[in-house]
Amino acid sequence: MPPTYGTIPALVTPLTAEGELFEQGLRDVLDFVIDGGVHGIFVLGSSGEIYGLSNEQKRSVVEITVEHVAGRVPIYAGASEITTRDCIATAAMVEKIGGVAGLSVLTPYFMTPTQAELVEHYRAIAESTPLPVLLYTNPGRTQVRLALDTVLELATVPNIVGLKDSAGILADTQALLSQRPEGFVVLMGRDTLILDALIAGAEGAIASTANVAPELVAGIYDAFAAGDLQLARVRQDALTPLRNLLDRATFPVVLKEGLRMRGVDAGFCFAPARDMSGTVRQELAGVLATLATA
Repeated sequence: MPPTYGTIPALVTPLTAEGELFEQGLRDVLDFVIDGGVHGIFVLGSSGEIYGLSNEQKRSVVEITVEHVAGRVPIYAGASEITTRDCIATAAMVEKIGGVAGLSVLTPYFMTPTQAELVEHYRAIAESTPLPVLLYTNPGRTQVRLALDTVLELATVPNIVGLKDSAGILADTQALLSQRPEGFVVLMGRDTLILDALIAGAEGAIASTANVAPELVAGIYDAFAAGDLQLARVRQDALTPLRNLLDRATFPVVLKEGLRMRGVDAGFCFAPARDMSGTVRQELAGVLATLATA
C-alpha cells in the first residue's frame, strides 16, 4: 500500500432517483475532489451508501473509480458488510478488479459482536486477501466499539495496517497513537477533530465533508504539513458549521445537496433519505458562501 496520509474524502455514490448508479455523476465528483487537492479517494463507505448498493453496483463503482482516477491519487474501498462471509466476498471482488490500494472494513452493524468475535472477524477478512486492511470504528452509527486492546491485538495481524477512527473521542485516539506499533496508520474519521488528531500524531483523515469542500479539508492537512498551525486551525474552525449541518437531514442528503450547490450533480440518495427542509437548505447555502471566502 502506498503511504497513507492527508485528506481522503469518503466519497458519495451518485444515484438516479430510482436508485441506479449515476455514472457520469460519479466521474464528476471524482474530478471535483481531486481538483480540490485531496490526497486519496475512498469509495463504498457509509457516505457512499454501501448498505444499499447491490453487488453489481459496488463492482461498477470500483471499476469506474479505478478507470477514471487513472492513478492520480490512491484509491481505497470499503468492504463493510454485516457478516464476515460478505465482507470477504466484497474484498475478493475489489481485489479482482485491481487498482485499489487498500480496504476499509467497518465493524458489523445491526448485530453487536463481542470484542473476541471482532478479533476473529477482522482476522478472517485479513487472511482472505492480500490487500491491506484498515479497521473502521464508528460506534455512533453501528453501536459497536473497537476497544483499544482489540485494535492493538489486530495491529499484529500482518496486513491490518491501520484504523479509521470515527468514534469522536480524542482521548481514545491519543491513547492509541501513544501505544500503536510502528507503521500502524491512524486516520481521523470525525471531521471536527482532524487538526487535533494530526497534532497528536495521526497521519490524516477520511472525511465526508471533503465531498463538498475538498479545498478546505485538504487545506487543513496541507497547512499542518507546512508547519502553519494557525492557518490549519482557521481552516478547521471554518469546517465546523458544514460538519454540524450533516446531521440536520438524513445522512448523506446534505452532502449531495452541497455538491449540487457547488455545481456538481451527485444525484439522489436511496429512498427514504430524500427530505431536506428549506431552513437547512438555506443554512447550507450560507455556509458554502462563507467557505468560498475562507
